[in-house]
Amino acid sequence: MNGTGGRRALVRLLGVWGATRLVLLLFVFRVLVFPGSDVTSDVSVIYRGWYDVLRHGTFPLDDVTWQYPPAAALAILSPGALPFLDYTHAFFVLACLADLAVLALLLYAGLRAGRSPRGAWVWVAGLPLLGPTAYARYDMMVTAVAVAALLAGGRHPRVLGALAGFGAMLKVWPVLLLVGVARRRPWVAAAVTASAVAVVSAVAMPGAFAFLAFQRDRGTEVESLGALVFQVARHFGWQGQVLLNYGSVEFLGPYVGAVSTAALTLTGAAFGWLLLWRLKATRFLPHTLADAAFTAVLMFTTTSRVISPQYLVWLLGLGAVCLCFCASRMGLPVVLLLGAAFATVLEFPLGFAHVVAGDRYGIGLLLLRNGLLVATTLVAARRLWRSTTTAPAVAPVPGQATRTKETPVSS
Repeated sequence: MNGTGGRRALVRLLGVWGATRLVLLLFVFRVLVFPGSDVTSDVSVIYRGWYDVLRHGTFPLDDVTWQYPPAAALAILSPGALPFLDYTHAFFVLACLADLAVLALLLYAGLRAGRSPRGAWVWVAGLPLLGPTAYARYDMMVTAVAVAALLAGGRHPRVLGALAGFGAMLKVWPVLLLVGVARRRPWVAAAVTASAVAVVSAVAMPGAFAFLAFQRDRGTEVESLGALVFQVARHFGWQGQVLLNYGSVEFLGPYVGAVSTAALTLTGAAFGWLLLWRLKATRFLPHTLADAAFTAVLMFTTTSRVISPQYLVWLLGLGAVCLCFCASRMGLPVVLLLGAAFATVLEFPLGFAHVVAGDRYGIGLLLLRNGLLVATTLVAARRLWRSTTTAPAVAPVPGQATRTKETPVSS
């Protein structure tokens, strides 16, 4: 963005961010009412309840909805840093600041030589597609850590590892940022950071790892890929129930365990594919780290027993990082992801009553959203494989032997 045209483009970008984020804040502050289910109750009721427990020196040992690693306590306690606001409003302000931090990181990366501002535009335009849910979960803060980690990875591999390790202690999935790392140093930094956080948490407060049992006992959530089996089956006599279970609306009844096992098997298959990719990959370019992280998180999200709307915040952040690199092959997957984000707000909160009821409209919304996620995952995986395991075609130069020169990443 050089010259007058570049400044105007930057002003437009910041203007769109400011306008859309103002609308999001008006929705979560309840100045404007977003139709559908109330997405702010997780903060005003659940998070606030955890806050009251955590600030007295213990993790929520008796609350099965606490299913997060110990560093998540920092996100839940963070509104206490704004004592002049009540808890709920302070949380939303901090979520907006985390959103701004992501934008700043993407702009810093995208405005460098050889980079692109596309990533910043994906973030600015994509996040509002999720509606106020984007500000009503602590996933925004985790995504900010993940974006910082990926953008640091090329020049500062140990910073990448440390942030990925810390992110894993916030919400597990940032460990997947290391899938595309070509050297050992980030893994060591991640292990050291995660271990240090785990030890400090265990010593500081009891119940740091109670979340493991609560997470293990989860079922098949109504918005997941596997839930489509029961969404259709209950129209043909399946005798099960849809109940609030472990903090989310899940299917309970015959064959739910089998479908949940199938989802875990798919996740295992995704892990196997990523391992095979690492064994076959020979080209690690500057954008490979982000492309691999985006693909890995897509795989584990799509095959999960739970696909909550806020999971799309992670994917939008990682997809935006990919498009900061002009050479990234993730353009089409990110476009498909934007469609999935819009389909997500249609099914939650706008159409969530239809999803729970399992009527034709609700099933249609899930087929659309989950179908787009599956398509995004498959296209991303194919492009990652082809761009890293297949030698690029290079036009021969007269009088010279054909050869390929690659720029390896420093991590």
